[in-house]
Amino acid sequence: MKAGPRSPWAQPSQDKTYKFSDVHGMDEAKEDLQEVVEFLKDPSAFATLGGKLPKGILLTGPPGTGKTLLARAVAGEAGVPFFSASGSEFDEVFVGVGAKRIRELFAEARKKQSAIIFIDELDAVGGKRSFRDANYHRQTLNQLLVEMDGFLQTEGIVVMAATNFPDSLDPALVRPGRFDKHIVISLPDFRGRAQILKHHMKKVTVSPDVDTMILARGTTGFSGADLENLVNQAAVQAARERAIAVTSKHFEWARDKIMMGAERKSMVISEEEKLMTAYHEGGHALVALYTPGAMPLHKVTCMPRGHTLGVTHFLPEESYSTSLKQYLAQIDVSMGGRIAEELIYGAENVTSGASSDLRNATQTARAMVQHMGFSEKVGPVYYNYDDNTISTHTKDTIEEEIRRMLVAGEQRVLALLKSREAELHRLAHALVEHETLDADEVRKVVAGEPIRNIKEVVEDDLSRMGESQAA
Repeated sequence: MKAGPRSPWAQPSQDKTYKFSDVHGMDEAKEDLQEVVEFLKDPSAFATLGGKLPKGILLTGPPGTGKTLLARAVAGEAGVPFFSASGSEFDEVFVGVGAKRIRELFAEARKKQSAIIFIDELDAVGGKRSFRDANYHRQTLNQLLVEMDGFLQTEGIVVMAATNFPDSLDPALVRPGRFDKHIVISLPDFRGRAQILKHHMKKVTVSPDVDTMILARGTTGFSGADLENLVNQAAVQAARERAIAVTSKHFEWARDKIMMGAERKSMVISEEEKLMTAYHEGGHALVALYTPGAMPLHKVTCMPRGHTLGVTHFLPEESYSTSLKQYLAQIDVSMGGRIAEELIYGAENVTSGASSDLRNATQTARAMVQHMGFSEKVGPVYYNYDDNTISTHTKDTIEEEIRRMLVAGEQRVLALLKSREAELHRLAHALVEHETLDADEVRKVVAGEPIRNIKEVVEDDLSRMGESQAA
């Protein structure tokens, strides 16, 4: 190894500058970090009354929620250098390299009047210490602890870090005086998803028929990175079809692909199996339409996708609590497919396709009995099933109550589908013909109203494709 001067390992990032206007879906976090921006612009302003700003800010939350983007936006708003490093970059096979790189990183930051040091995946270097750890790993963490103690709040340096596993961090790292400000970046809510989708849609040519609100409602649980991927996949699919703009159909296709995998168009399914799948999905859809408290129906399809033969989609309303009526409706909708198969084909011909539905219904019933006090026999008690202090009698009572809830759901669904058997037949045959029906088309079919013939739909698609190619 040659001795002599080398270029410093830590250099300010030269990437694109981001501002708070580029960050969407986390208004509270941006407001919380506004004081940090003001501090970086004028470090001495906050010391007039003796107050101290936090040295370290820890951003926690699921992957893809924009923690790194938010840190870059703080640097962009304050107009200060941004030193970025990953937790895994510090340690190598040579003992002492990690500690040396920590020292270099902080030394380079101190040369600037104000700066942000950002360490991504902090748990890689800041995990809890134990006597079994390698010596070099302990040295790296110890050096980080020393460096965070070694600068004053008036120096204008703020250390930011991001992690998906805050519980795995060493307690010495998250004590007051080091990473003492914790900001949780959660998955975006309905409003945040709408903002993120609108931001990414500016980069692609979107058809006027695309309703951002419907798309935001149908992407519950998506992170910011998932939503960016959704818009990109839809744009790629539209370009592949030679369309002049990205339409609602392309966004639906992209969402289904992300959630369940690609369509299995090459999969050969007999007409009998396709009809059975149509009855199964039609059962879910009918129960969702006629059960109070059920999630609003969005669309139903019997097209194989991923590991499923068909899917019923819902548009959940944004809410932070769920009532007993809504939980019972979830159980009923899950049971709809299995009961529809039993009603049409007999109990001996029910297929294994309902296993995931049974799993969902059982998980819902278990949560209602053990965690939410919705069982009179068990009472308003929270039970952790892995707790060894629960008696055998109580466990038996819990299992009996779960089974009672599921059987009661079966009986409610059986009565509902028996009373609407003619509608189930109409819906299943319409699904076999069209393969996919949206909520409005499902309502028309069950009411006996005509919908467009599949040939008309295909001819309309082909004519629009021809117009776009000619343009």
